[in-house]
Amino acid sequence: MPVYAFKGLDSRGKRVAGTKEAESVKGLRASLRREGIFLTDCKEQDAAELAKGGGGFSLKREVDLRSIFGGIGRQDVAVFTRQTATLLKAGIPLAESLQALIEQTENERLRAVVSHLRQLVNEGSAFADALAQHPKVFPELYVNMVRAGEAAGNLDQVLFRLADFQEASLRLRSKVVSALVYPAIMLVVGILVMTVLMVVVVPKITAIFEDMGRALPWNTELLIWSSRFLGRYWPLLLVLTVAGVLALRSWKRTPKGREMWDRFLLKIWIVGPLVRILSVSRFARTLSTMLASGVPLLRALDIVKFILDNAVLQKVVEDAHDAIREGDSIAAPLKRSGEFPPLVVHMIAVGERSGSLEGMLENVADTYEREVEAKLGRLTSLLEPVMILTMGGIVAFVVFSIMMPILDMNQFAAQGQ
Repeated sequence: MPVYAFKGLDSRGKRVAGTKEAESVKGLRASLRREGIFLTDCKEQDAAELAKGGGGFSLKREVDLRSIFGGIGRQDVAVFTRQTATLLKAGIPLAESLQALIEQTENERLRAVVSHLRQLVNEGSAFADALAQHPKVFPELYVNMVRAGEAAGNLDQVLFRLADFQEASLRLRSKVVSALVYPAIMLVVGILVMTVLMVVVVPKITAIFEDMGRALPWNTELLIWSSRFLGRYWPLLLVLTVAGVLALRSWKRTPKGREMWDRFLLKIWIVGPLVRILSVSRFARTLSTMLASGVPLLRALDIVKFILDNAVLQKVVEDAHDAIREGDSIAAPLKRSGEFPPLVVHMIAVGERSGSLEGMLENVADTYEREVEAKLGRLTSLLEPVMILTMGGIVAFVVFSIMMPILDMNQFAAQGQ
């Protein structure tokens, strides 16, 4: 069914715009009339192009903020996946299920994607092939799991596993972000406050010391020098900071730079163990879900290594892939690397011997997700007092450095009297 981008007037005479499926322009006009909209202009859109954000009229009514800020979110895809699985389990054919989802999806870009998927399925394409036409919405992991589900005839079960996997990933991501937001805000606010204090407030107070004609304490001299330096060179410092960040990001994009940076992250106190267990949890959860969905082990490892987002651990998974292809077990190369915790290696080895690797990997993921949550709680509890003490120490230094000369002046005046 064609997708039309339209403009019109609602019952109050307000201009509206959007997209809608219809058999023809006449059907579009009739459908909009039932919604109280008078059609003024329309044009047929390519659903694939609309899904990428191109073409169409700007929507003036009930703007979807998710479409503006990032388009189709992970939560949207997770909801779509679970709804599709539920409809398929109820015995509704795939094309009809997609049509039902088109009618109830609120995100306009996702609606366009689902419309394109239904069109391709009606033309005879496999669902996995249709999903592969939208790699920015459905990653390779998603497509391969759906392909395995179609081949095995259990697509609804695979989609339920995918939905569970996506929701678990979103929960873990939300916990990580929530734990780091407050310290990040405190850090930014603290830097801004101290910058204003040193550049604006301190120079006005310390100006009275210039007429004293007395030697100032070392801490006061250091405070005055720091204040003048920041006030005079803050644009240069800002430029150097931005340039340093950009240079670091550019260096991290190189293979050698990324490997060195990722290895450094794994060795940082507190941060390194957190990064490691987070990566291991993601590895175990993803591999378990793919194996349970029928994806072959070697193919699953090819995809899982990109989920880790750490060059050092990715190299370990690549070595494991090559070793398995040559007849080795998956636990042996992980143990030789020394990068995976011994408990994980042992559980994987037990799962391989007992034929329950998927279930063992799921247990690993559950265990380490709980550990991630506990470590994040401890990290947040540690960061808050450290940052408060640091900021309090800086403020105390500033106050002490200002008060010492003032007390000396009062004492000198008292002696003169």
